[in-house]
Amino acid sequence: MDRISRHSQGLEGVRFGDHRISSLIFADDVVLLAPSSLDVQQALGRFAAECEAVGMRVSTSKSEAMVLDQKKVTCTLQVGGDFLPQVEEFKYPGVLFTSEGRMDREIDRRIGAAAAVMRSMYRSVVVKKELSRKAKLSIYQSIYVPMFTYGHELWVMTERIRSRIQAAEMSFLCRVARFFLRDRVKSSVTREELGVEQLLLHIERGQLRWLGHLFRMPPRRLPGEVFRACPTGKRPRGRPRTRWRDYVSRLAWERLGVPPEALKELFGEREVWASLLRLLPPQPGSG
Repeated sequence: MDRISRHSQGLEGVRFGDHRISSLIFADDVVLLAPSSLDVQQALGRFAAECEAVGMRVSTSKSEAMVLDQKKVTCTLQVGGDFLPQVEEFKYPGVLFTSEGRMDREIDRRIGAAAAVMRSMYRSVVVKKELSRKAKLSIYQSIYVPMFTYGHELWVMTERIRSRIQAAEMSFLCRVARFFLRDRVKSSVTREELGVEQLLLHIERGQLRWLGHLFRMPPRRLPGEVFRACPTGKRPRGRPRTRWRDYVSRLAWERLGVPPEALKELFGEREVWASLLRLLPPQPGSG
């Protein structure tokens, strides 16, 4: 698949500063990127031709088109006479991307998936008296938390999202601890009783750890290059969205007391940064 992608590359692609990204590959899943529907169609035609040359073909039943824009834009693509459906969202790989470029739907989907896991295990695990608390917490750590937090490194956390995450977290833990709403037990007391880490703390530590990886990435690594690039173009009217880089830099300043200008130097000391993350305190006022 790498060879097919290299041979089918043209001048199309999305620019991030001085870098041009024309495709993304994960196993046999390929995403073609271009600034216009005409460019995508040309890239898709070359890619389909390269696939046919080696005895493969593009599955039109599994292929979709999506435009990343705040306004609705039509994009008509076809392969071998078959038109590809245009969608407003799609998953790649395991993360939901939307045409508006927001992560809110993905976070809501993760919360819903975690709730579905708890419902499926409610009688057999969560409230089953014969099962020990240790076994329940082991299932919480190995199934519930990974399902909930998959891809959390790139979330931009708002107060609404924080509140929903904490509510979903305590919905599981309170049942394990057999605490009820009428008991008026604080969330911090429940976590201390069970000996588990605050889920928001786990998420923030993962985000700051990923920030350190990005800063230390050598040149030509795509995630690092995109992180360091400055996209060109005009922003739409109104308040600009919070960029992930701004959010996580502010997180480092508010939670660790590290100003943005000192981050690069600190990230060079990997062990120092890791020790700071281990000492990351819980969010104040987390209940």
